[in-house]
Amino acid sequence: MTTRQAVIPATMQAVYDNIGYAPGVKVGNTVYVSGQIGRDQNMQLVVDSRAQVEQAFENLKLVLETAGASLADVVDLTSWHTDMRDLPLFMQVRDQYFETHPRPAWTAIGAPMLGGAPGYIVEIKAVAVLQSAD
Repeated sequence: MTTRQAVIPATMQAVYDNIGYAPGVKVGNTVYVSGQIGRDQNMQLVVDSRAQVEQAFENLKLVLETAGASLADVVDLTSWHTDMRDLPLFMQVRDQYFETHPRPAWTAIGAPMLGGAPGYIVEIKAVAVLQSAD
C-alpha cells in the first residue's frame, strides 16, 4: 500500500492548521500541489499583477522543493485566472520558470474569484513525478 505524506513548507503551516488543507501531498513518486496563489510568507496578497504571478510560482516551487521535487518534475499544470486577458503575462512568467523541454501539459481556466478573497488574479496547481519514490 502506498502511503500519503502531507507536504507542508514551514511558511505554510498556518494554511494547514487554519484552513485545513495540505499545500501538497506526496504519494509514492508523485507530488500533487494544491492551488498556489500570490500570497507572500506573511499571508498577504501581492498587489502588482506580474509580482503576484511570480509569487504564485515561487509558492509552487517551495511546495515542490519541500517534497524533494523541482519544477523540472512537473508534468501537469493547471491555472485559474480571474481575467483571461492576463494569459500573455502569465505565459511570460511561466516560461521563465519552465525553461526546460518538454514543458508540462497545461490547462488555463477562467474563474470569477480565487483564494476565497478578492484581488487574487491567478491560482496554480501542479502534479510532479519524481524519478523514484523516497
